[in-house]
Amino acid sequence: MKKIFSLLLAAVMCLSLSACAGGDSGSTVGGTGDDASASGAGSAASTSSEEESDVAYIQDKGTLVVGITDFAPMDYQDDNGEWIGFDADMAREVAEALGVEVQFSEIEWGNKLMELDNKSVDCLWNGMTITDEITNGASATNPYAKNAQVVVVPADKADQYKTAEDLQGLLIAVEDGSAGQEAAEAEGLDCNAVQSQAAALMEVDAGTSDACVIDLLMAGAMIGEGTSYPDLVGTVELTEEDYGVGCRKGSDLTEFINEQFVKLYEDGTMAELAEKYGISDNIVEQK
Repeated sequence: MKKIFSLLLAAVMCLSLSACAGGDSGSTVGGTGDDASASGAGSAASTSSEEESDVAYIQDKGTLVVGITDFAPMDYQDDNGEWIGFDADMAREVAEALGVEVQFSEIEWGNKLMELDNKSVDCLWNGMTITDEITNGASATNPYAKNAQVVVVPADKADQYKTAEDLQGLLIAVEDGSAGQEAAEAEGLDCNAVQSQAAALMEVDAGTSDACVIDLLMAGAMIGEGTSYPDLVGTVELTEEDYGVGCRKGSDLTEFINEQFVKLYEDGTMAELAEKYGISDNIVEQK
């Protein structure tokens, strides 16, 4: 009996030691788990912080992708197919300040916010009017140029259209998703939405639309004597507006571009480019 009792006692002691060891091990694992969890949280916070910085994201991938349309004198292609224009050249300056290459992506302007949100482009820089759509769905820089929406008609019919009321009943070509479309619809005009402002001009030139609404800056470069459309003229100005660059909502790229605007204005680069592309009277002082 003593022998059996001794064996039982030994077994109980072994089980007790095992339980103690298991408790210690559990404590150690728990501590490691907490450390790992803290480390993981720190890593996640770091990743989240990096993801929230568009500037860091752009610098990491090495390119600033700029969403544009064919829109002289802001963004258009030279004889070699290279994108030039006031906005294109300004974007190159900002890309250089970021230490990255610039890449221009021609987009459907009506899809601009979707392109921005899904990171197909990093910013919208195309003579973009700062509208409620932009301020609600994206982030806009400070204004850098003044503009207006102007109605363009054949020169031989210009005398017939001096007010917005005179345009009622006409088919008006507008760029889909543009400030021109918004302005025309606000006047109750019958709109023919096309892919770009350049396409809107072609509609009028071909006679497939009676008139179009485009940016005043584009009209200054594209219509009238000595231009691609010498037989078209501007008539009614429907709105006055500001141009800005569109970035993602809450993006730190917005402030970075604002800072570069001040530098480029103060060192004369902005004035030089404005003179080069014929928009000196439209530039807004940067402070």
